[in-house]
Amino acid sequence: MALAEDGPDCAFDIERHVEEISGLRTQFDVFRFMRKLTEAYGARAFMVLNLPAASACEFASSTVLSSWPAEMLAICDQEGLGAESPVLDHLRRSTLPFVVNVPELAKGRRDGKDELVIALCERFRLPRGACFPTFDASGMRGAVSFMGDRELFSFRETMELGFFAQHIYDRLAEIRKQDAKVTDTLTEREIDCLTWTAAGKTSVEISEILSLSEHTVNHYLNRAAKKLDTVNRTQAVARALRIGLIK
Repeated sequence: MALAEDGPDCAFDIERHVEEISGLRTQFDVFRFMRKLTEAYGARAFMVLNLPAASACEFASSTVLSSWPAEMLAICDQEGLGAESPVLDHLRRSTLPFVVNVPELAKGRRDGKDELVIALCERFRLPRGACFPTFDASGMRGAVSFMGDRELFSFRETMELGFFAQHIYDRLAEIRKQDAKVTDTLTEREIDCLTWTAAGKTSVEISEILSLSEHTVNHYLNRAAKKLDTVNRTQAVARALRIGLIK
């Protein structure tokens, strides 16, 4: 079932959802939209990734967003399944969308791990789907995939998902760019105050740690919240953690 079924006019609905994508402000917003999109098309999991180097063995380093089971991804990386992946190989050779039918594609593996891959995808009910090559304004190449155990996507569904995939990848690039600008504008003291707040310290405790007045600490936290486009220190810390500004 496609998102278009929630209204009589397919084009109007697609336009509405593309407009929704343009308004997504954080990676978490994108994750929630992608989960909704995945479920609407009867798939079970999605992945957004930046195209890794040919020598890369792990998916973790190139995955931007994913709803794949954590255990499955861990096994993939432990076994180095990314190194000889026919899917990644196809992405490096073509910019056209393609069907992912694991039992068929796995036969082309040169590492002899075809049976492992097939068993893994069957176990987590992700044996087939589709993959859509994407790119952003900087030239970064990536892909968006939708996997599950439903029948293969129809031609119309494939066109719709490919359209959404490019918009999603482009929006994520914009969010990363905005996050990078925010990171550049925060001062070292503001980051210090956010870091200690994330560790559970109060303004009084932070003032003692950093040898500042409580008023100054609150000033730094309020200014950081404003720069991060949040309304309070709790939201500021949450966003700072999300964009990797603090750990």
